[in-house]
Amino acid sequence: MAKQDKPHPSSPSASADTAAQGADAPDFSAAPAKPAALPPDALNLTDHFLIAMPNMLDPIFGGTVVYICEHHTGGALGMIINRPTDMTMDVLFERLDLELEISPHTRLPAGPVMFGGPVQVERGFVLHAPEPDHATHAAYSSSLAVSGEVALTTSRDVLEAVAEGRGPRRLLVTLGCAGWSAGQLEDEILRNGWLTVKSDPSILFDTPIEARFAAAMHLLGIDPNRLTGDVGHA
Repeated sequence: MAKQDKPHPSSPSASADTAAQGADAPDFSAAPAKPAALPPDALNLTDHFLIAMPNMLDPIFGGTVVYICEHHTGGALGMIINRPTDMTMDVLFERLDLELEISPHTRLPAGPVMFGGPVQVERGFVLHAPEPDHATHAAYSSSLAVSGEVALTTSRDVLEAVAEGRGPRRLLVTLGCAGWSAGQLEDEILRNGWLTVKSDPSILFDTPIEARFAAAMHLLGIDPNRLTGDVGHA
């Protein structure tokens, strides 16, 4: 399963609660340089969803949808997108000492911060859509263009922009991430641990959290209520 900084907790909810409780001031710092890109003929799951199969009994990843942001020769990096923590966005802004500007363009972030995975649970990651009428995500100090519709930023300036009413309107913030070493994710897929499908940004940013698993399954034309552990992967 995905690499972790610590052993599995006893339950998925414990993982999310630990992330929220341990993030008095989440770290939004620059990401390290990534290894070389995969060769053209290799499986590349960047900008794809991983959907946990029913036979995955892992206490952290069972029942999850993971958005893959990077897949390269060194492994893969993603965020769980359907496991909320107890921390809300307004509490996150308070802990980061970010005051929302009162203006017609300020949008108060709503909803919970997500538990992104068991790696670096003290660190914050922001998945967001580029702003069509502002400078793109490249303006942020540490940002990765995952696709034309999704970027990953690990620096707090994206949240500062939101507080000032000029940041991305569609975003998802996670504490922690999921990581796989070289070949590990491919092996898990071959063992029917995950289904894979090209992502849909509307599931990331617009679909209610509790509906994201079913919505990702429907991208494959599969009714999640009829899914069995031996379906295979796409």
